[in-house]
Amino acid sequence: MKIDIMTLFPEIIDSVMKQSIIGRAQTKGLIEIKPTNIRDFALDKHHKADDSPYGGGRGMVMLPEPLYLCHEHLCAGEKVHTIMMSAQGTQFTQQKARELLDKKHIIIVCGHYEGIDQRFIDTCVDEEISIGDFVLTGGEIPAMAVADAICRMVPNVLPDETAFQDESHWNGLLEYPQYTHPAIWRGQTVPDVLLSGHHANIARWRRKMSLIRTKKDRPDLFAKFKPENKQDRKILLEIEQELN
Repeated sequence: MKIDIMTLFPEIIDSVMKQSIIGRAQTKGLIEIKPTNIRDFALDKHHKADDSPYGGGRGMVMLPEPLYLCHEHLCAGEKVHTIMMSAQGTQFTQQKARELLDKKHIIIVCGHYEGIDQRFIDTCVDEEISIGDFVLTGGEIPAMAVADAICRMVPNVLPDETAFQDESHWNGLLEYPQYTHPAIWRGQTVPDVLLSGHHANIARWRRKMSLIRTKKDRPDLFAKFKPENKQDRKILLEIEQELN
């Protein structure tokens, strides 16, 4: 998996994406997340990448030509799926991350200031993605969030697939509660079932807790949930009886 990130601040990307699990995966050659400075493709000696907006208004708008030249350089004659991080974009989800995993090579464009000239977007961007209904000062943090969500699913980045398949949102549910040592902490105990060593009972408890947590904290997700088997139906019946 290769992800090129077009940005005015490449040092922000490197400072995060070269650390921890994602950093180690890059060192091993499993993935590549590379920032490219849009200013390197500016047309003047001052490396200007923005100008005032037509029609007036506050702030600056990123120039289309440096963006285009940077994008053209990264594509190297090939068609590369290009994402722009945008507050106007479609909300990013785990399902979208799974879809993007199949692309193998992605370019993510980070906007800044008042935005990007629409002509570049119309020419080069395949989709706009948002990480939530709020606005940040730039696209770098959202771009890194998207890159991390995708790359952690690349084979061998995490120990095995269950490392992410058991987590929140993979199957439409929130993850079950987690516990570690000590067994008693400030008067609070770990659920007995997790100390039992009975793997089937532990798996059932985790599934039930996942359903309870989703029903409580994300009723919108719970409303979409469809039981996968007979055990799911039994657990749902138990939950209804316990809550009524």
